[in-house]
Amino acid sequence: MTQPAAPARPGIYARGSETVDAILKAALDILIDEGAEGFTIRRIAARCGMKVGNVSYHFPRKEMLIQVLLDDLIHHYGRLLDAMVRKPGLAAEEQLRRFIIFCLDDIRTRQTTHLFTELWALANHDAVVADRVRAFYERVHGVIGGYVAEMNPALPPEDVRTVALYISASMEGATPFLGHGKPWADRMPAYTALAVQSLLTLARTATPQSLAPVRIDIESLAMEAA
Repeated sequence: MTQPAAPARPGIYARGSETVDAILKAALDILIDEGAEGFTIRRIAARCGMKVGNVSYHFPRKEMLIQVLLDDLIHHYGRLLDAMVRKPGLAAEEQLRRFIIFCLDDIRTRQTTHLFTELWALANHDAVVADRVRAFYERVHGVIGGYVAEMNPALPPEDVRTVALYISASMEGATPFLGHGKPWADRMPAYTALAVQSLLTLARTATPQSLAPVRIDIESLAMEAA
């Protein structure tokens, strides 16, 4: 499969590509090493040895940096998926199996564990960053949904999206527990085995009935427990 073209950096991002690349690398390093609190134009400029004005010229706002960082990540992951997952002739189930293993292996790396937890922290306090992160995950959900729809063609499109969201959340939710340096990081191989088994079964067998809302009458349960 042909690798996706590198993402276009419109307008000001296209000028001085070496400078832009240096700024983006510094921004990525800051997020990974210092976290959301240290993610400022001043700190990024110091990390890449530039003046604040030079960084601000290319990226007047931090949100612009986040947008281009996420665009570059999509391109980066797209190339890796082409090499490891999207192989010609592979059935959708095998591609989804490889995708799950790839994502959970990636969560074990320091870069991914630190980067995405800090992006989530930034998104909690910045609506523009939150929108960029949401768009990134919508792309991820679209990839997963394509596999689910092929594996389970009778499942309605809205339910396909729900299953894709569940699969994505099940993997991303492992980060604070099993990511790099986290308390149960050593359990990730077993978690991956369970995830492959359960998530593939879900993708294959989910029905609209199995996705119907589950309601619990808390007051009745409380009365029974009294």
